Amino acid sequence: TKFNTDNNHSHIQVTENCRNEKLAARLVAACPAGLYKFEDGKVIFNHEGCLECGTCRVLAGGEIIESWEHPVDGYGVDYRQG
Repeated sequence: TKFNTDNNHSHIQVTENCRNEKLAARLVAACPAGLYKFEDGKVIFNHEGCLECGTCRVLAGGEIIESWEHPVDGYGVDYRQG
């Protein structure tokens, strides 16, 4: 597995402040890459290493996840078999 990261643009945008701490805790626990943190009422997301599985979009889309797009061409995760 290889990652090509666009350091200037994250394909996932999160809300500034989170009012639903239970949902934020579930989001932190559910991300298979461990890219979410919840500190001082804020959800912090690091897009580097994202597996693009969509778990966060399904779990918290519209409430914590403001937008979720696939990375632009040439960026993102590159899965390899073998």
